[in-house]
Amino acid sequence: MAGVSIGLVGCGGMGHRHLHAYRALKAAGSHSCEVTAVCDPRSSAASAAADLVETFQRSRPAVFSDHEELIASRAAEALDIVTDPSVHHVVAVPALDEGIHVICEKPLGLTVRACRLMLDAAARSGAVLATAENYRRDPPNRLARAVIERGLLGDIHLMQQTNIGGDDAVIISPWRHVLESGSIALDMGVHYTDLFAYFLGPLERVSGSSFIAEPVRVLAAGQQVGQGIEEVAPGVMRATGDDSIVALYHAESGVPIQLAFIPSGPGRLVQRVVHGRRGTMSVPPDRSGGAVTVQIGDRTLAGAELRRELGGFGLEGVSVAFFGPAGTEYDLPFSAVDAATIAIELDDFARAIAERRAPEVDGLDGLLAVAGVWAVAESTLRSCEISIAEVAEGTHATAQQAVDLAMGLLPETLGGTT
Repeated sequence: MAGVSIGLVGCGGMGHRHLHAYRALKAAGSHSCEVTAVCDPRSSAASAAADLVETFQRSRPAVFSDHEELIASRAAEALDIVTDPSVHHVVAVPALDEGIHVICEKPLGLTVRACRLMLDAAARSGAVLATAENYRRDPPNRLARAVIERGLLGDIHLMQQTNIGGDDAVIISPWRHVLESGSIALDMGVHYTDLFAYFLGPLERVSGSSFIAEPVRVLAAGQQVGQGIEEVAPGVMRATGDDSIVALYHAESGVPIQLAFIPSGPGRLVQRVVHGRRGTMSVPPDRSGGAVTVQIGDRTLAGAELRRELGGFGLEGVSVAFFGPAGTEYDLPFSAVDAATIAIELDDFARAIAERRAPEVDGLDGLLAVAGVWAVAESTLRSCEISIAEVAEGTHATAQQAVDLAMGLLPETLGGTT
């Protein structure tokens, strides 16, 4: 297939992770896409990104400092948006309205309203809108889904996702602890709500609590807080966005799912367990390469034995180039695995455009993942169980109002539209 021309918008840390993924695709022999433009308001960052692209492509991409100029130039038929999440919709909507395809990093938007603007623009033009969600691309998660789908566990009674323990250090970047720019609870929560739907089907309702476990966070040496972030002491910032979620979801199938995400306090416990009538499955931490294990009676199945029990299992498409056909366990550097899982989602996006089909994780999937996290915040406010469909439709949006206001997306600022 002829490579889809892509413009990368956002050349910071995550943008460079995407560039390493494009490089990994080239090294794997994939010609599904070509980076023809890079864009960042910081000219030095955009130029550095173009320099990197030139090391693995035959040509240097065009460099832009403004996304509107990039859209008007038609230098790319698709955009890969890797900006601050609060402006995902600002970049995506005009591009989609021009018929330019978009893959956008998760969370698709900071609020349901922001996501809806993107979905509506894609519907108007018919352009492809994909959500960049890489956790489900990890081979152990592919295998775990096959275990569930093929009935090895029997009727599913419960899924548990636990990720607890940490400290008071800033997690990755300061903006991830600020409500108006995307809290870590949303940033990580969408990974989990997407995985729950991937394993067990659409989520129906949730009750729980979303909260700030660490009210102040300590910056790494030399790290800057950025504009609008309160520094309560030298090197210490005030957190305004939730960093923790404790919730009970129910899938439409009726399966309950327990989530505990609390990156605070000493100790560490990370586990993903699915329990059914015939057996229990343990899934390793994401991008660790550990083995999926299934306990059925006195038998413990893992690796090749588990794949045989399923009647055979193999990875497909470009995943094989990175992990091998049976690469559900691996021993690779994190940087290589990170690049590979992002590359898989980018390859799927490009092929969806070329094949005129929906991507694996489309805009609606991205919206529902966001709604699934905000529904917990709504449950916290209302002290009751919340319908995720109603959050996705905008019926319950109280918890999102401050963020919508900061982004200028409340109805009165949009002339009464929703």
